[in-house]
Amino acid sequence: MYNINQLTDPREAAAIEAKRNREKERQNRFFNVRNRVMGVDIQALNDQVAERKRREAAEKSKEAAYGTSQVQYDVVVQMLEKEEAERTRRLAKKVQDFREQKQQLKIGREFNLWDPDQVWKGLPTYLSYNNTYHGPSSLQYFSGEDLDRVTHLRMQQMQFRYDLEWQQQEQQQAKVDENCADSLSDQLRLAMDAQATHLARLEESCRVAMTCAMANANKAQAAAQSGHQHHERQCEQKANLAEIKNQSTSDLLTENPQVAQNRTAPHRVLPYCWKGMTPEQRAAIRKEQEVQRFEKEAQRQAEKALDTEWKSQTMSLTQAMLELEEQERKLCALFQRGLGSFNQQLAHEQKAQQDYLNSVIYTNQPTAQYHQQFNTSSR
Repeated sequence: MYNINQLTDPREAAAIEAKRNREKERQNRFFNVRNRVMGVDIQALNDQVAERKRREAAEKSKEAAYGTSQVQYDVVVQMLEKEEAERTRRLAKKVQDFREQKQQLKIGREFNLWDPDQVWKGLPTYLSYNNTYHGPSSLQYFSGEDLDRVTHLRMQQMQFRYDLEWQQQEQQQAKVDENCADSLSDQLRLAMDAQATHLARLEESCRVAMTCAMANANKAQAAAQSGHQHHERQCEQKANLAEIKNQSTSDLLTENPQVAQNRTAPHRVLPYCWKGMTPEQRAAIRKEQEVQRFEKEAQRQAEKALDTEWKSQTMSLTQAMLELEEQERKLCALFQRGLGSFNQQLAHEQKAQQDYLNSVIYTNQPTAQYHQQFNTSSR
């Protein structure tokens, strides 16, 4: 349905092409009658064993390279995991220390709001000079009255100074924590860059090793293939020389007609040794063709005469049919004329009879008295 051009893997394409070449070589070796060997082909088996060993060696080297790179990657991942765990532990420890030192329950600004002992720690609203507590019904204090205003202002200033110092300490600590986090992130980034550089070097070394191993395997395969091709060329040259010698010394290239005769059936020939017909056979065939040509010509003349006869008969039948149709048309016209005159005569007779009835028979009209008498007699 859709023409989608997908990029194929070069290694897969090379493997498919190598498999096709091996299959083509195997077919050539099997279907070549010159080099085909009945039985076991020792050379082919040895080549297959050597090729399988080379393939296994290449696969082992590739698996070893993959294993080495995998081990290196595992070591790097373990180092990164340990470093991340250590950094998380240090950060958690710093957070816990900060909470224990700077976020104690008793030094919080909101501690006095939910302190469980604030009832026992609180002082009464009004203190007399003798330090006795007086309730609202004693009328010793009123709403909005502040007897310790100076003390309260001093305490508010102290609380404001304490809050300001605490905020400054928090800001300084936040700056210190931010600087520490920045330094830790820089160190982590540098470590990750160094680790990435090391991994890139390891990957490059593995790639170079794999390339060298593949190049060596390709060189060995090319050398083996060139040797195999050289051996095949030598065998082909020997077979060609032997075939040329056999052809030149055998009866295949000779003009002896006795070679093509079949010993079991003399009226037949051997197709792979037959060199063609003799002049006598050619003359007999030409004579037979000439006789057939004369017979064909005579048959064609007879068919032509028959066709002419059929055409003449068809034309005569057509002329006779036309004459019959003309006679029929004339008879029909004569019949129509006779029928018209007969109908006209009948019309005249009917008209004369009607006139007779109207003028002679139906002249006396019945009166009313006639109808009365007719009715009375019928009753």
